[in-house]
Amino acid sequence: MASPNGGDDFETSLLSFERLDRASPDLWPEQLPGVAEFAASYKNPIPNSPPKWMAELESEDIEMLKELGSLTTANLMEKVKGLQNLAYQLGLEESREMTRGKFLNILERPKK
Repeated sequence: MASPNGGDDFETSLLSFERLDRASPDLWPEQLPGVAEFAASYKNPIPNSPPKWMAELESEDIEMLKELGSLTTANLMEKVKGLQNLAYQLGLEESREMTRGKFLNILERPKK
């Protein structure tokens, strides 16, 4: 066991006064290759050029996006629940119509 004075000397000997330069790519490599280049290109987008996915949108679509973007979280959840209910109702209606078509034999393939 070290003496009380010897323990302080040991801890002092462990201290490093080396300064690490964070700009060095060798000491601090990129965690995900290519992210720095992507971030640099993203900061300077080409002005007045909409994204590719927006080129196919019509004015009604853009208005819908703006409307949905302006909703609060609660209102957006309400809208999603309404769409889920509508999808469920359409599924029930389709099921009824398919059953009706089966009973009327309108979905049967003609026999050769």
